[in-house]
Amino acid sequence: MVHFFVHLLTPFQALPLSMMSMKATLDTGIRSISVDLGRPLPISIRMRHGKVNPVAWYAPYPSFEPVRMDGFVGSVSEGGSVNTRDIKFNPHGNGTHTECIGHITEEVHEVDEYIRDFMHIAQLITVKPSVLEKDISEFMKAGDHVIMPTDLQDVNIAGDVKALVLRTSPNSDEKLTKVYTGSNPCYMHPLAMKLIREMGIEHVLLDLPSVDRESDGGKMLAHRAFWYDENGNARMHASITEMVYVPNRIQDGEYLLNLMISPFGNDAAPSKPTLYSIHS
Repeated sequence: MVHFFVHLLTPFQALPLSMMSMKATLDTGIRSISVDLGRPLPISIRMRHGKVNPVAWYAPYPSFEPVRMDGFVGSVSEGGSVNTRDIKFNPHGNGTHTECIGHITEEVHEVDEYIRDFMHIAQLITVKPSVLEKDISEFMKAGDHVIMPTDLQDVNIAGDVKALVLRTSPNSDEKLTKVYTGSNPCYMHPLAMKLIREMGIEHVLLDLPSVDRESDGGKMLAHRAFWYDENGNARMHASITEMVYVPNRIQDGEYLLNLMISPFGNDAAPSKPTLYSIHS
């Protein structure tokens, strides 16, 4: 458990929010660190109407439309008294989202049913995926871009780090609007996800549409390697966050992660993970 001791160095009214310094001292049980909560580093992708979003899994683009009924229109620009919109989207296909084990279980589990801790020490690493030179299984083919266990072999994780953020290289803002559908995007080797689990990581975040291959025969082996141990025990509290975007200006290293999840009664929900720089 991480304990917070917050010290406001400037009054809320004294400075604009962008200039406000709000430093906190955190006791992780292993060490004490300092965090400036006034300087957030968002790594989520804002969901908006239309073709300005990333899209995967053959999902349509998000739709934000004014409510229209009985002479009422939910658009001030169209003469309505207020703006109120009907929103249609797919959590897995339309941007940054966090999912729980309910994504692959017959029994219904909702993402905020077990995931109740949202502040974690996180490690951000940049990974250059490997390109398979030959087929290595029925659904892992030559030419695939895959994050292999060897791509993570030099990662050193401190004992109080419970979240891992993977930024894939090359990295550009194309990821903010990329169409992944039908493109066989990069994915994780199941043994790489197993290694991440064995590191003690409970929450993995990455800038890919899925940890598994787009077409894998429904096996979902990378998801399973992360959510289940060798004895088949489920890690109900663990989460996977996909389609984040980590700008290049954010350097590899340790951060405080605020994993903010929308309270949707679903296996996955839109989320807004945010990093904060930390200092020992």
